[in-house]
Amino acid sequence: MDDLALLSLEAVTRAVRERRTSAEEVATACIARIEKLEPALNAFITVTADEMLAAARAVDRGERRGQVAGSVVALKDLFDTAGVRTTAGSRIFADRIPAEDAVAVARLRQEGAAFAGKTNLHEWAFGVTTQNPHFGPTRNPWDRERIPGGSSGGSAVALIAGFCHGALGSDTGGSIRIPASLCGVVGLKATYGRISVRGVVPLSWTLDHAGPMARGVRDVAVLYRTIAGYDALDPLSVDAPAEDPLPDIERGVKGLRVAVPRGHFFERCDAEVASLVRAAIDVLAREGALIEEVPFPPSQDLLDTQRTILSTDAAAFHKDRLRERPDEIGADVRARLSGGTLAEVRLATSTGIEYAEARHRRDELRREISAIFDAHDVMAVPATAIAAPPAEGEDAVAAAAKLTALTSPFNLTGLPAISLPCGFTRAGLPVGLQLAGGAWREAMVLRVARAYERATSWTERRPALA
Repeated sequence: MDDLALLSLEAVTRAVRERRTSAEEVATACIARIEKLEPALNAFITVTADEMLAAARAVDRGERRGQVAGSVVALKDLFDTAGVRTTAGSRIFADRIPAEDAVAVARLRQEGAAFAGKTNLHEWAFGVTTQNPHFGPTRNPWDRERIPGGSSGGSAVALIAGFCHGALGSDTGGSIRIPASLCGVVGLKATYGRISVRGVVPLSWTLDHAGPMARGVRDVAVLYRTIAGYDALDPLSVDAPAEDPLPDIERGVKGLRVAVPRGHFFERCDAEVASLVRAAIDVLAREGALIEEVPFPPSQDLLDTQRTILSTDAAAFHKDRLRERPDEIGADVRARLSGGTLAEVRLATSTGIEYAEARHRRDELRREISAIFDAHDVMAVPATAIAAPPAEGEDAVAAAAKLTALTSPFNLTGLPAISLPCGFTRAGLPVGLQLAGGAWREAMVLRVARAYERATSWTERRPALA
Protein backbone atom coordinates (compact mmCIF):
# COMPACT_ATOMS: atom_id res chain seq x y z
CA MET A 1 0.00 0.00 0.00
CA ASP A 2 2.84 2.40 0.82
CA ASP A 3 4.24 1.82 -2.67
CA LEU A 4 1.07 3.22 -4.26
CA ALA A 5 1.21 6.34 -2.08
CA LEU A 6 4.91 6.90 -2.81
CA LEU A 7 4.73 6.37 -6.57
CA SER A 8 5.20 9.41 -8.78
CA LEU A 9 2.05 11.09 -10.04
CA GLU A 10 2.89 10.02 -13.60
CA ALA A 11 3.45 6.41 -12.56
CA VAL A 12 0.27 6.12 -10.51
CA THR A 13 -1.97 7.66 -13.17
CA ARG A 14 -0.44 5.33 -15.76
CA ALA A 15 -1.00 2.31 -13.52
CA VAL A 16 -4.65 3.26 -13.02
CA ARG A 17 -5.15 3.96 -16.72
CA GLU A 18 -3.66 0.56 -17.62
CA ARG A 19 -5.76 -1.12 -14.90
CA ARG A 20 -2.72 -2.50 -13.06
CA THR A 21 -4.26 -1.00 -9.95
CA SER A 22 -7.43 0.90 -9.15
CA ALA A 23 -7.86 4.54 -8.18
CA GLU A 24 -9.63 3.32 -5.03
CA GLU A 25 -6.57 1.28 -4.03
CA VAL A 26 -4.40 4.35 -4.56
CA ALA A 27 -6.65 6.56 -2.46
CA THR A 28 -6.83 3.90 0.26
CA ALA A 29 -3.03 3.77 0.39
CA CYS A 30 -2.82 7.53 0.87
CA ILE A 31 -5.50 7.47 3.56
CA ALA A 32 -3.62 4.72 5.41
CA ARG A 33 -0.43 6.81 5.48
CA ILE A 34 -2.34 9.88 6.62
CA GLU A 35 -3.96 7.96 9.46
CA LYS A 36 -0.60 6.51 10.50
CA LEU A 37 1.67 9.56 10.24
CA GLU A 38 -0.44 12.73 10.16
CA PRO A 39 -0.88 13.16 13.93
CA ALA A 40 2.89 13.57 14.34
CA LEU A 41 3.29 15.98 11.42
CA ASN A 42 0.06 18.03 11.33
CA ALA A 43 0.21 18.64 7.58
CA PHE A 44 -3.57 19.04 7.25
CA ILE A 45 -6.24 21.32 8.65
CA THR A 46 -8.99 19.22 7.05
CA VAL A 47 -8.70 15.66 5.68
CA THR A 48 -11.39 14.70 3.15
CA ALA A 49 -11.02 10.91 3.09
CA ASP A 50 -14.63 10.16 2.12
CA GLU A 51 -14.55 12.62 -0.78
CA MET A 52 -11.20 11.23 -1.89
CA LEU A 53 -12.59 7.70 -2.05
CA ALA A 54 -15.74 8.84 -3.86
CA ALA A 55 -13.67 10.63 -6.51
CA ALA A 56 -11.42 7.60 -6.92
CA ARG A 57 -14.37 5.26 -7.37
CA ALA A 58 -15.76 7.56 -10.04
CA VAL A 59 -12.46 7.19 -11.91
CA ASP A 60 -12.68 3.40 -11.63
CA ARG A 61 -16.23 3.47 -13.01
CA GLY A 62 -15.04 5.48 -15.99
CA GLU A 63 -17.08 8.53 -14.98
CA ARG A 64 -14.01 10.75 -14.50
CA ARG A 65 -11.10 10.80 -16.88
CA GLY A 66 -8.21 13.14 -17.45
CA GLN A 67 -4.48 13.66 -17.28
CA VAL A 68 -4.29 13.34 -13.47
CA ALA A 69 -7.05 10.73 -12.99
CA GLY A 70 -6.09 8.22 -10.32
CA SER A 71 -3.75 10.57 -8.46
CA VAL A 72 -4.26 12.17 -5.05
CA VAL A 73 -3.65 15.90 -4.67
CA ALA A 74 -3.52 18.03 -1.50
CA LEU A 75 -4.70 21.64 -1.53
CA LYS A 76 -3.27 24.47 0.53
CA ASP A 77 -6.12 25.70 2.71
CA LEU A 78 -6.12 28.98 0.84
CA PHE A 79 -7.79 27.52 -2.27
CA ASP A 80 -11.57 27.58 -2.21
CA THR A 81 -13.25 24.18 -2.37
CA ALA A 82 -16.98 23.83 -2.94
CA GLY A 83 -18.63 22.48 0.19
CA VAL A 84 -15.36 22.05 2.11
CA ARG A 85 -14.16 24.71 4.51
CA THR A 86 -11.32 26.99 3.44
CA THR A 87 -9.77 28.65 6.49
CA ALA A 88 -6.66 30.44 5.13
CA GLY A 89 -5.14 29.20 8.38
CA SER A 90 -7.24 31.71 10.30
CA ARG A 91 -9.54 31.40 13.27
CA ILE A 92 -11.71 34.07 11.65
CA PHE A 93 -12.34 31.80 8.64
CA ALA A 94 -12.57 28.57 10.68
CA ASP A 95 -16.14 27.87 9.51
CA ARG A 96 -16.02 29.44 6.05
CA ILE A 97 -17.42 27.08 3.38
CA PRO A 98 -17.14 28.33 -0.22
CA ALA A 99 -19.85 27.68 -2.77
CA GLU A 100 -17.46 26.89 -5.63
CA ASP A 101 -13.91 25.75 -6.36
CA ALA A 102 -10.98 27.99 -7.07
CA VAL A 103 -10.13 27.83 -10.78
CA ALA A 104 -6.96 25.76 -10.25
CA VAL A 105 -8.93 23.30 -8.09
CA ALA A 106 -11.71 23.07 -10.68
CA ARG A 107 -9.20 22.29 -13.42
CA LEU A 108 -7.65 19.50 -11.35
CA ARG A 109 -11.06 18.12 -10.47
CA GLN A 110 -12.08 18.15 -14.14
CA GLU A 111 -8.94 16.15 -14.98
CA GLY A 112 -9.75 13.43 -12.45
CA ALA A 113 -7.75 14.30 -9.32
CA ALA A 114 -8.94 13.06 -5.93
CA PHE A 115 -8.33 15.55 -3.13
CA ALA A 116 -6.73 14.42 0.13
CA GLY A 117 -7.79 17.56 1.97
CA LYS A 118 -6.72 21.08 2.91
CA THR A 119 -3.17 21.54 4.11
CA ASN A 120 -1.92 23.65 6.99
CA LEU A 121 -0.26 26.98 6.32
CA HIS A 122 1.12 30.03 8.02
CA GLU A 123 -1.88 32.10 9.05
CA TRP A 124 -3.23 34.14 6.11
CA ALA A 125 -0.12 32.92 4.19
CA PHE A 126 1.77 35.79 5.83
CA GLY A 127 4.86 34.00 7.10
CA VAL A 128 7.26 31.17 6.40
CA THR A 129 7.24 28.94 9.49
CA THR A 130 3.78 27.27 9.35
CA GLN A 131 3.69 27.52 13.14
CA ASN A 132 -0.04 28.14 13.11
CA PRO A 133 -1.47 29.38 16.43
CA HIS A 134 -5.01 28.22 15.58
CA PHE A 135 -4.48 24.81 13.95
CA GLY A 136 -1.13 23.86 15.46
CA PRO A 137 2.39 23.74 14.03
CA THR A 138 3.33 21.64 11.03
CA ARG A 139 6.53 19.68 11.64
CA ASN A 140 9.36 19.01 9.22
CA PRO A 141 9.60 15.23 8.60
CA TRP A 142 13.40 15.39 8.33
CA ASP A 143 13.60 16.78 11.87
CA ARG A 144 10.36 17.39 13.76
CA GLU A 145 12.01 20.05 15.92
CA ARG A 146 12.43 22.22 12.83
CA ILE A 147 10.02 24.22 10.71
CA PRO A 148 8.90 22.97 7.28
CA GLY A 149 8.96 26.47 5.80
CA GLY A 150 5.90 28.27 4.59
CA SER A 151 3.53 29.51 3.97
CA SER A 152 2.74 26.32 1.99
CA GLY A 153 4.38 24.17 4.67
CA GLY A 154 1.57 21.65 4.95
CA SER A 155 1.61 20.97 1.21
CA ALA A 156 5.35 20.24 1.22
CA VAL A 157 5.10 17.96 4.26
CA ALA A 158 2.11 16.08 2.80
CA LEU A 159 4.17 15.35 -0.29
CA ILE A 160 7.41 14.19 1.31
CA ALA A 161 5.42 12.10 3.83
CA GLY A 162 3.60 10.27 1.02
CA PHE A 163 0.10 11.56 1.78
CA CYS A 164 -0.46 12.61 -1.84
CA HIS A 165 1.20 12.65 -5.27
CA GLY A 166 0.88 16.37 -5.94
CA ALA A 167 -0.15 19.54 -4.17
CA LEU A 168 -1.10 23.15 -4.75
CA GLY A 169 0.60 26.04 -2.99
CA SER A 170 0.64 29.80 -3.26
CA ASP A 171 3.72 32.00 -3.49
CA THR A 172 3.88 35.72 -2.65
CA GLY A 173 7.48 35.98 -1.45
CA GLY A 174 8.61 32.36 -1.74
CA SER A 175 5.79 30.38 -0.13
CA ILE A 176 6.02 27.47 -2.61
CA ARG A 177 9.79 27.40 -3.07
CA ILE A 178 10.78 27.87 0.59
CA PRO A 179 8.95 24.78 1.93
CA ALA A 180 10.00 22.86 -1.19
CA SER A 181 13.62 23.68 -0.31
CA LEU A 182 13.29 22.93 3.40
CA CYS A 183 11.35 19.68 2.92
CA GLY A 184 13.13 18.25 -0.13
CA VAL A 185 10.36 18.44 -2.75
CA VAL A 186 9.88 20.35 -6.00
CA GLY A 187 7.82 23.54 -6.26
CA LEU A 188 7.18 25.86 -9.20
CA LYS A 189 6.11 29.50 -9.17
CA ALA A 190 5.06 30.28 -12.73
CA THR A 191 5.08 33.70 -14.39
CA TYR A 192 2.74 36.20 -12.73
CA GLY A 193 -0.67 35.85 -14.39
CA ARG A 194 0.01 32.39 -15.85
CA ILE A 195 -2.08 30.44 -13.29
CA SER A 196 -5.40 31.87 -12.16
CA VAL A 197 -5.65 33.00 -8.54
CA ARG A 198 -9.42 33.41 -8.68
CA GLY A 199 -10.79 31.64 -5.64
CA VAL A 200 -7.49 31.85 -3.73
CA VAL A 201 -7.57 33.97 -0.56
CA PRO A 202 -5.17 36.83 -1.37
CA LEU A 203 -2.17 38.15 0.52
CA SER A 204 -0.88 40.67 -2.04
CA TRP A 205 -2.75 41.28 -5.29
CA THR A 206 0.49 42.59 -6.81
CA LEU A 207 2.67 39.60 -5.93
CA ASP A 208 0.46 36.51 -5.45
CA HIS A 209 1.07 33.39 -7.53
CA ALA A 210 -0.49 29.92 -7.40
CA GLY A 211 1.54 26.88 -8.36
CA PRO A 212 2.16 23.13 -8.31
CA MET A 213 4.31 21.06 -5.96
CA ALA A 214 5.33 17.39 -6.23
CA ARG A 215 8.14 14.99 -5.40
CA GLY A 216 9.64 15.18 -8.89
CA VAL A 217 10.05 17.62 -11.77
CA ARG A 218 7.98 15.72 -14.33
CA ASP A 219 5.06 15.54 -11.90
CA VAL A 220 5.25 19.30 -11.37
CA ALA A 221 5.20 19.71 -15.16
CA VAL A 222 2.06 17.56 -15.42
CA LEU A 223 0.30 19.59 -12.72
CA TYR A 224 1.45 22.86 -14.25
CA ARG A 225 0.08 21.82 -17.65
CA THR A 226 -3.24 20.98 -15.98
CA ILE A 227 -3.78 24.26 -14.13
CA ALA A 228 -2.05 26.85 -16.33
CA GLY A 229 -3.95 29.02 -18.75
CA TYR A 230 -5.96 32.18 -19.11
CA ASP A 231 -8.97 32.87 -16.92
CA ALA A 232 -11.09 35.68 -18.36
CA LEU A 233 -12.77 36.28 -14.99
CA ASP A 234 -9.51 36.75 -13.09
CA PRO A 235 -8.32 40.37 -13.46
CA LEU A 236 -4.75 39.26 -12.70
CA SER A 237 -4.70 36.53 -15.35
CA VAL A 238 -2.76 37.21 -18.57
CA ASP A 239 -3.89 35.91 -21.95
CA ALA A 240 -0.58 34.43 -23.13
CA PRO A 241 -0.19 31.00 -24.76
CA ALA A 242 0.94 28.35 -22.24
CA GLU A 243 3.52 26.01 -23.76
CA ASP A 244 3.24 22.32 -22.83
CA PRO A 245 6.55 21.61 -21.08
CA LEU A 246 6.52 17.82 -21.45
CA PRO A 247 7.53 17.38 -25.13
CA ASP A 248 10.94 19.02 -24.54
CA ILE A 249 11.49 18.24 -20.87
CA GLU A 250 14.05 15.47 -21.56
CA ARG A 251 16.16 17.47 -24.05
CA GLY A 252 18.89 18.22 -21.52
CA VAL A 253 20.99 21.35 -21.11
CA LYS A 254 23.76 20.97 -23.65
CA GLY A 255 24.50 24.40 -25.09
CA LEU A 256 22.07 26.22 -22.80
CA ARG A 257 23.30 29.37 -21.06
CA VAL A 258 23.06 29.50 -17.27
CA ALA A 259 23.52 32.81 -15.45
CA VAL A 260 24.97 32.79 -11.92
CA PRO A 261 24.51 36.20 -10.27
CA ARG A 262 27.28 37.88 -8.34
CA GLY A 263 26.40 39.37 -4.97
CA HIS A 264 22.87 39.10 -3.61
CA PHE A 265 22.22 35.35 -3.59
CA PHE A 266 25.48 33.79 -2.43
CA GLU A 267 26.62 36.54 -0.09
CA ARG A 268 23.57 35.91 2.12
CA CYS A 269 24.02 32.13 2.20
CA ASP A 270 25.14 29.74 4.87
CA ALA A 271 28.48 28.33 3.67
CA GLU A 272 27.21 24.74 3.55
CA VAL A 273 24.16 25.74 1.51
CA ALA A 274 26.28 27.80 -0.89
CA SER A 275 28.67 24.88 -1.38
CA LEU A 276 25.86 22.47 -2.25
CA VAL A 277 24.32 24.91 -4.74
CA ARG A 278 27.71 25.58 -6.35
CA ALA A 279 28.13 21.81 -6.71
CA ALA A 280 24.71 21.62 -8.38
CA ILE A 281 25.75 24.30 -10.88
CA ASP A 282 28.86 22.22 -11.60
CA VAL A 283 26.56 19.29 -12.44
CA LEU A 284 24.77 21.45 -15.01
CA ALA A 285 28.15 22.37 -16.47
CA ARG A 286 29.12 18.70 -16.75
CA GLU A 287 25.80 18.08 -18.51
CA GLY A 288 26.84 20.61 -21.15
CA ALA A 289 25.43 23.93 -19.93
CA LEU A 290 27.47 27.11 -20.37
CA ILE A 291 27.89 28.88 -17.00
CA GLU A 292 28.46 32.62 -16.79
CA GLU A 293 28.57 34.97 -13.81
CA VAL A 294 26.43 38.10 -14.18
CA PRO A 295 25.80 41.27 -12.13
CA PHE A 296 22.57 41.59 -10.14
CA PRO A 297 20.73 44.59 -8.65
CA PRO A 298 21.54 45.61 -5.05
CA SER A 299 19.85 43.22 -2.64
CA GLN A 300 18.53 45.79 -0.18
CA ASP A 301 16.80 47.67 -2.97
CA LEU A 302 14.99 44.48 -3.99
CA LEU A 303 13.98 43.57 -0.46
CA ASP A 304 12.79 47.05 0.52
CA THR A 305 10.66 47.35 -2.62
CA GLN A 306 9.10 43.92 -2.10
CA ARG A 307 8.40 44.61 1.58
CA THR A 308 6.63 47.91 0.90
CA ILE A 309 4.31 46.42 -1.73
CA LEU A 310 3.57 43.23 0.22
CA SER A 311 2.87 44.88 3.56
CA THR A 312 0.67 47.59 2.05
CA ASP A 313 -1.37 45.18 -0.07
CA ALA A 314 -1.84 42.82 2.89
CA ALA A 315 -2.90 45.63 5.22
CA ALA A 316 -5.41 46.84 2.63
CA PHE A 317 -7.00 43.39 2.30
CA HIS A 318 -7.15 42.87 6.07
CA LYS A 319 -8.00 46.42 7.16
CA ASP A 320 -11.46 45.53 8.47
CA ARG A 321 -10.22 42.47 10.36
CA LEU A 322 -7.38 44.50 11.89
CA ARG A 323 -9.87 47.09 13.06
CA GLU A 324 -12.67 44.78 14.19
CA ARG A 325 -11.06 41.45 15.19
CA PRO A 326 -7.33 42.01 15.89
CA ASP A 327 -7.29 39.65 18.90
CA GLU A 328 -8.25 36.74 16.65
CA ILE A 329 -5.10 37.13 14.53
CA GLY A 330 -1.87 35.44 15.66
CA ALA A 331 0.74 37.73 17.23
CA ASP A 332 3.40 37.51 14.50
CA VAL A 333 0.94 38.02 11.63
CA ARG A 334 -0.82 40.84 13.48
CA ALA A 335 2.54 42.59 13.93
CA ARG A 336 3.35 42.27 10.24
CA LEU A 337 -0.10 43.45 9.17
CA SER A 338 0.05 46.42 11.54
CA GLY A 339 3.45 47.31 10.13
CA GLY A 340 1.82 47.57 6.72
CA THR A 341 -0.90 49.88 7.99
CA LEU A 342 1.38 52.87 7.64
CA ALA A 343 -1.50 55.32 7.94
CA GLU A 344 -1.62 54.49 11.65
CA VAL A 345 1.85 55.93 12.21
CA ARG A 346 2.32 58.35 9.31
CA LEU A 347 0.21 60.59 7.13
CA ALA A 348 -1.87 58.73 4.59
CA THR A 349 -0.22 60.74 1.83
CA SER A 350 3.18 59.35 2.83
CA THR A 351 1.83 55.83 2.56
CA GLY A 352 0.60 56.53 -0.97
CA ILE A 353 3.92 58.10 -1.97
CA GLU A 354 5.94 55.16 -0.63
CA TYR A 355 3.70 52.65 -2.35
CA ALA A 356 3.80 54.52 -5.68
CA GLU A 357 7.57 54.75 -5.52
CA ALA A 358 7.83 51.03 -4.76
CA ARG A 359 5.59 50.12 -7.71
CA HIS A 360 7.71 52.28 -10.00
CA ARG A 361 10.97 50.79 -8.68
CA ARG A 362 9.46 47.31 -9.13
CA ASP A 363 9.00 48.03 -12.83
CA GLU A 364 12.60 49.24 -13.13
CA LEU A 365 13.95 46.16 -11.36
CA ARG A 366 11.79 43.83 -13.45
CA ARG A 367 13.26 45.29 -16.64
CA GLU A 368 16.81 45.13 -15.26
CA ILE A 369 16.53 41.49 -14.16
CA SER A 370 14.55 40.42 -17.23
CA ALA A 371 17.40 41.74 -19.39
CA ILE A 372 19.61 38.96 -18.00
CA PHE A 373 17.38 36.47 -19.82
CA ASP A 374 17.95 38.19 -23.17
CA ALA A 375 21.34 36.45 -23.19
CA HIS A 376 20.71 33.48 -20.85
CA ASP A 377 18.23 30.63 -20.72
CA VAL A 378 17.99 30.29 -16.92
CA MET A 379 19.51 31.64 -13.73
CA ALA A 380 20.82 29.25 -11.03
CA VAL A 381 20.87 30.34 -7.38
CA PRO A 382 20.07 28.96 -3.91
CA ALA A 383 16.37 28.73 -3.00
CA THR A 384 16.97 29.52 0.66
CA ALA A 385 20.03 30.89 2.41
CA ILE A 386 19.73 28.38 5.26
CA ALA A 387 18.37 24.89 5.81
CA ALA A 388 15.32 24.43 8.03
CA PRO A 389 15.80 26.36 11.29
CA PRO A 390 14.52 25.13 14.67
CA ALA A 391 10.86 25.78 15.43
CA GLU A 392 11.52 26.93 18.98
CA GLY A 393 13.41 30.11 19.73
CA GLU A 394 13.24 31.34 16.15
CA ASP A 395 11.41 34.65 15.82
CA ALA A 396 8.92 34.26 12.96
CA VAL A 397 9.48 37.73 11.50
CA ALA A 398 13.28 37.32 11.59
CA ALA A 399 12.97 33.88 9.98
CA ALA A 400 10.86 35.37 7.20
CA ALA A 401 13.57 37.91 6.40
CA LYS A 402 16.17 35.15 6.10
CA LEU A 403 14.04 32.70 4.17
CA THR A 404 12.43 35.06 1.66
CA ALA A 405 15.59 36.96 0.75
CA LEU A 406 16.44 34.69 -2.20
CA THR A 407 12.95 33.86 -3.44
CA SER A 408 11.19 37.24 -3.28
CA PRO A 409 13.09 38.85 -6.21
CA PHE A 410 11.18 36.54 -8.56
CA ASN A 411 7.84 37.51 -7.03
CA LEU A 412 8.73 41.16 -7.39
CA THR A 413 9.61 40.67 -11.06
CA GLY A 414 6.91 38.05 -11.70
CA LEU A 415 9.39 35.69 -13.37
CA PRO A 416 9.04 31.89 -13.21
CA ALA A 417 11.20 30.03 -10.68
CA ILE A 418 11.45 26.48 -9.35
CA SER A 419 13.09 24.89 -6.31
CA LEU A 420 14.29 21.29 -6.34
CA PRO A 421 16.53 19.31 -3.96
CA CYS A 422 20.29 19.60 -4.61
CA GLY A 423 21.77 17.93 -1.55
CA PHE A 424 21.65 17.58 2.20
CA THR A 425 23.53 19.27 5.00
CA ARG A 426 25.68 17.33 7.46
CA ALA A 427 22.67 17.47 9.80
CA GLY A 428 20.60 15.62 7.17
CA LEU A 429 18.49 18.59 6.08
CA PRO A 430 17.56 19.17 2.42
CA VAL A 431 18.80 22.18 0.44
CA GLY A 432 17.11 23.62 -2.66
CA LEU A 433 18.52 24.73 -6.01
CA GLN A 434 16.46 27.57 -7.48
CA LEU A 435 16.24 27.99 -11.25
CA ALA A 436 14.57 31.07 -12.72
CA GLY A 437 13.77 32.01 -16.30
CA GLY A 438 12.39 34.72 -18.52
CA ALA A 439 8.69 35.56 -18.55
CA TRP A 440 6.45 32.77 -19.91
CA ARG A 441 9.43 30.37 -20.14
CA GLU A 442 8.24 27.76 -17.66
CA ALA A 443 9.02 25.01 -20.15
CA MET A 444 12.69 26.00 -20.20
CA VAL A 445 12.88 26.21 -16.40
CA LEU A 446 11.33 22.74 -16.10
CA ARG A 447 13.64 21.35 -18.79
CA VAL A 448 16.78 22.49 -16.93
CA ALA A 449 15.37 21.30 -13.60
CA ARG A 450 14.65 17.89 -15.11
CA ALA A 451 18.18 17.65 -16.54
CA TYR A 452 19.65 18.28 -13.09
CA GLU A 453 17.22 15.87 -11.44
CA ARG A 454 18.08 13.15 -13.97
CA ALA A 455 21.82 13.58 -13.34
CA THR A 456 21.41 13.24 -9.56
CA SER A 457 19.30 11.28 -7.10
CA TRP A 458 18.26 13.89 -4.53
CA THR A 459 14.53 13.81 -5.33
CA GLU A 460 14.51 10.08 -4.55
CA ARG A 461 15.50 10.52 -0.88
CA ARG A 462 12.80 10.18 1.77
CA PRO A 463 12.82 10.86 5.50
CA ALA A 464 12.61 7.94 7.93
CA LEU A 465 9.07 8.09 9.29
CA ALA A 466 7.93 5.86 12.13
